[in-house]
Amino acid sequence: MKKLSYLILLLFLSTVLPAQNFFREKFDNGKKYILLANPTAGNIETINFLVNQGLLKVDLRKVHFVGVYFEHQNYDFKKSKKYIHEQELTHFDLHEFRGDLSKNKLFANNSLTEELKYVFRNSAGIFFFGGPDIPPGVYNEKNSLSVVTDPERHYFETTFLFHLLGSFHNEKFTPFLQENPDYFITGFCLGMQTMNVATGGTLIQDIPAEVYGAVTDKATLETPKENLHRNYWQNISDDTQLMGINFHPIRFTTHPFFTKRVKAGKDSSPLVLSSHHQAAEKLGKGMLVTAVSSDGKIVEALAHDTYPHVFAVQFHPEVPALYENQEKRKFHPDDAPQTYHQIIGKKGLKFHKKYWKYISKALKKAGK
Repeated sequence: MKKLSYLILLLFLSTVLPAQNFFREKFDNGKKYILLANPTAGNIETINFLVNQGLLKVDLRKVHFVGVYFEHQNYDFKKSKKYIHEQELTHFDLHEFRGDLSKNKLFANNSLTEELKYVFRNSAGIFFFGGPDIPPGVYNEKNSLSVVTDPERHYFETTFLFHLLGSFHNEKFTPFLQENPDYFITGFCLGMQTMNVATGGTLIQDIPAEVYGAVTDKATLETPKENLHRNYWQNISDDTQLMGINFHPIRFTTHPFFTKRVKAGKDSSPLVLSSHHQAAEKLGKGMLVTAVSSDGKIVEALAHDTYPHVFAVQFHPEVPALYENQEKRKFHPDDAPQTYHQIIGKKGLKFHKKYWKYISKALKKAGK
């Protein structure tokens, strides 16, 4: 009886939950569609939080979010579908891309090209979120220090960004943004790394080992805290209050992105939430560095040299805990626990709010 009830529930959900074929079905051409790559339930929850808090300012009467993903990704996007339904998020939908992808066909026309173009032409911009390591074969390197868990996600997001922006890997290809230079693209952490790799750049596979010569957690923790990009104390301590991330300052380059566009103070060094062990190395086509780590060794932000609404950061400005007091955590076992909100302080909060204000402004300007 229980099994029958469960099957009936699944059948009911399959008929009432939002379709995962959004752009294959009839949709309102009068809306502005913003894409979310890798639309996990967590990423949808994050964007919804930012909208509800007024950080990401969009008019939900005119704007609609569509999560896009590849059919062979590891994540079960039925969870996203269920989350949208349960939370009654009428301004979110999903679209599944289907086809064949391999690392040998990412930088050319492939089975997704026509559908990517159609979705591009019917949207105004896209967000790329954080996640696991990109297969080094995508940027023509052997795997030395990368941990790859979802190659199909990376193939999809890499080829999508290649189609949008072009790449050193295929100079003859005309990027989609030539057709619409005002299209909006941004990324966080992995999102920035993928943007760099897709346009022909490479990655440092492990910052502690390749930049600082530290091959053990203990050796890594001898590096000054401001030069650590995640928390390695959690690997050698059983303290359950340790955060997995680190907060460290960044500094802006002479590029005007942060100082003139975002209007952050020229000499300010805001604390950012950092959770990565890889970083951009050789820059991709059109990529310019707009911020670096305090020691100048790690790229913290990129902007495109041609397209005004294409930019990304290595850190995580999207995390809800930055904007309100939540669980208290600590970096070192001897530290006093604090919330992320307390750690960044008023200056850090001001910087992050200015960044979201700029993102909102860029999205408003971006058109179909």
